[in-house]
Amino acid sequence: MDWFWWVFIFFMAGGFAKVADTARTALRTRHERKMERLETARAERQELAAAQKPPEPVCGCTHHLAKHDKKGKCHERVEVAVAWDADHKPVQYEAGQCTCQQYVGPQPLSQIYAEDLTDLA
Repeated sequence: MDWFWWVFIFFMAGGFAKVADTARTALRTRHERKMERLETARAERQELAAAQKPPEPVCGCTHHLAKHDKKGKCHERVEVAVAWDADHKPVQYEAGQCTCQQYVGPQPLSQIYAEDLTDLA
């Protein structure tokens, strides 16, 4: 039982401080690496989800193709500046029609049917 007192005195004198500091550092490093792995896995899942979606047909006015009619006119409502200050910055806005004319960008592909290739030889 005499060794117990020596360990107790060593502990009270701060002898285990280096051991505790090393353990704390190891746990912190482990936590940081685990968080990096979780973040990497989350980013990978987002990239895979984004890769599965077809590109959105968006006009130069940032409105979806569904907001445009067959002639190319946009039917979305936007804020239009009606008053400006001395520095030519808009001060007052009103609701107005989007003035873009035509959707420019990749046309969404319809489903394509291709027959199976066979070897006729």
